[in-house]
Amino acid sequence: MFWASLALLPAIALTHSTHHVENQEPISESRLEELERKWGIDWGFSGVSTFAHLPHIRCLTHPETKFDIGIVGAPFDTAVSYRPGARFGPRAIRAGSSRQTSFRGYNPRANLNPYTSWANIVDCGDIPITPFDNALALKQMSEAFQELGAMSPPLKSSESSTAYLHRPKLLTLGGDHSIALPALRSLKQIYGQPIAVVHFDAHLDTWHPAKYPSAWIDPDDVTTQSFFNHGSMFWIAATEGLIANGSSVHAGLRTRLSGDDADDFVDDTQQGWVRISTDDIDEIGVKGVIQSIMNRVGTETPVYLSIDIDVIDPGLAPGTGTPEPGGWTTRELIRILRGIEGMNVIGADIVEVSPAYDGGTEATGLAAAQVAYEVLTSIVRKGLMEQAKIGDSGKGKVKDEL
Repeated sequence: MFWASLALLPAIALTHSTHHVENQEPISESRLEELERKWGIDWGFSGVSTFAHLPHIRCLTHPETKFDIGIVGAPFDTAVSYRPGARFGPRAIRAGSSRQTSFRGYNPRANLNPYTSWANIVDCGDIPITPFDNALALKQMSEAFQELGAMSPPLKSSESSTAYLHRPKLLTLGGDHSIALPALRSLKQIYGQPIAVVHFDAHLDTWHPAKYPSAWIDPDDVTTQSFFNHGSMFWIAATEGLIANGSSVHAGLRTRLSGDDADDFVDDTQQGWVRISTDDIDEIGVKGVIQSIMNRVGTETPVYLSIDIDVIDPGLAPGTGTPEPGGWTTRELIRILRGIEGMNVIGADIVEVSPAYDGGTEATGLAAAQVAYEVLTSIVRKGLMEQAKIGDSGKGKVKDEL
């Protein structure tokens, strides 16, 4: 008798639960609004760690997701030549962004809040990337960027008269710098043309892979897996015709070169780049750097903005894989980024954040998160400026800082 009664308990509980649901009154819109007002806000130290407390959607498994700007992590670091650890970069940058919120996101220099303007910005989570096989990792990233890039913006953006709003844009949190190769492959396919690259970095990243010495490889075999690394991805991109020759620029260079001469610069020039060294800022100033970049790429050419955090001096951003003393300050980099906001940025990355070398300060993650905020602000402001050209209504006003 006891066991028969015990067996009936689940059915009784289910009946009671179903009865409760069937008789529950619908939740009113005013009640939902009240709950949102009470419980819908996070402080900088609370909530799940997404970038700037943005909504999190695994966009790769929810292709119906509509966004104007997607934040995506690429936790990959097995193509580095020195210190690993950038696989933890996306996590560190998100943590560094925790004091960025929609209720305190207004950017005075641009006269707008990027999180409450026209753009629907979401955190798409991370691309799941194998740490065991770089060839497979490259395939995974290439397919993921293609999937994400092919998604649609919200209806208001897709129906806008402003072409800049018609395709969603990705801001990728690295990861080592090799992630730029699959991103450029995707953009070339989506836009149907080579893409100009504005590259902030201490290093060229256009080295022929055979410049890394090894007696174990055939330097003429382009299928060699080790050719895919964080110092050669732009060389590969150039050979694949992904980069617009004659419209790309490095900024913040202070690298040592291979061998006994400047052949690396010759190779770099042949690939269509111009170079702005770290020291140039002492001669031409921030405005001169800005002008040099804008003269090179203009405001119409599609641009991929690639920012290696080691462009900043390691005294200010030590958490990176290949630190080079003598870099720009965080303030100088941000000032330059603000000055080039008129570029036609169609995608961007912030890479090489390796938080293990931050020594508990979070300095590099904080710097990267602030850089990301400035990039987002500039993309949103570019959208407003493009809408203003043709009279589309857009939330916010535009203001020149320089």
